[in-house]
Amino acid sequence: MAVPDRMDERLRALGLVEGQRAARDLFAEVTARGLIAPGWLDSEVASRIGELARELYPRVPHRPLPVVRSGPRCMPSGSPGSIDDRAIEPDDMVVADLGPMFAGYGTLFARTSVAGRAPERLRLVDDLPKIFTAVRDAFHAELPMTGRQLYAEAEVLAVKAGWVLSARHAGRLTSVPPPEHADGSRPEAWIGPDNDRPLRRTTDEGRQAHWILEIHLADEHRGFGGSYTGLLDLA
Repeated sequence: MAVPDRMDERLRALGLVEGQRAARDLFAEVTARGLIAPGWLDSEVASRIGELARELYPRVPHRPLPVVRSGPRCMPSGSPGSIDDRAIEPDDMVVADLGPMFAGYGTLFARTSVAGRAPERLRLVDDLPKIFTAVRDAFHAELPMTGRQLYAEAEVLAVKAGWVLSARHAGRLTSVPPPEHADGSRPEAWIGPDNDRPLRRTTDEGRQAHWILEIHLADEHRGFGGSYTGLLDLA
C-alpha cells in the first residue's frame, strides 16, 4: 500500500476546511436573503440557493444543487426521495444540505431553519449547534475516543436537551457516501454504536481519517426534527 504524500494530505485537509468555509458563508447569505420561506417548493428553494452560489462564486464550475427537504421529509421516515416535492408550510422545519454543492472538496454541510416562529421548533434549531459543539469538544478532550463512545456522548446530550437522536449514526468518514448509498457492512467508517475503533487513526488506504459529525435531533411525539452537519476533527 502506497503511503500518501504529506503535501497531498495537507492539501486534502485544506480542501475540506475551505469547502466547509464556503458552505458556511453561502448558508449565512441564504439566511440573510430569506430564501427559505413558506410557499416555496423544496425544489424551488434548492434552485434559488444554486443561483445564489453562482452569483457568489462565478468562477466555480457548475455544481449540483443542494438537497432541500421540509416538514415530514426532515424525519428519518421521510427520506428525500419519499416525496417528489412539497411546498414549505408555515412553521415547517427545513433542512438545507449543501454537501452536494461542495462534493469536490469532500466535505459535508447541512443546516436547519424554521419557516416560522414556533417556540419548540426554534428551540430545536438553537440546540442543534450547541449539541454539535459539545460533541466535538468531547472528541477533542478524549484522545482514544471510539465511534461508539462519541455516538453515546451525542445520545446523552440529546436526551438532556429533551430530544432524541433520530439516526443510527452521528457521522462518517469524509470519503463515505450517504447512508442510502453506503456499504452498511463497514461500521468502522461510521460514528455509531457498532464502531469500536479509534476515530483518530490511519484508514485502510493509508490516509489520516477525517470525520464528518452529523447531529440529527427529533421530537418524536410532535413529529419534527432537524440536522446539523460539519467537520469534526479539522474544526
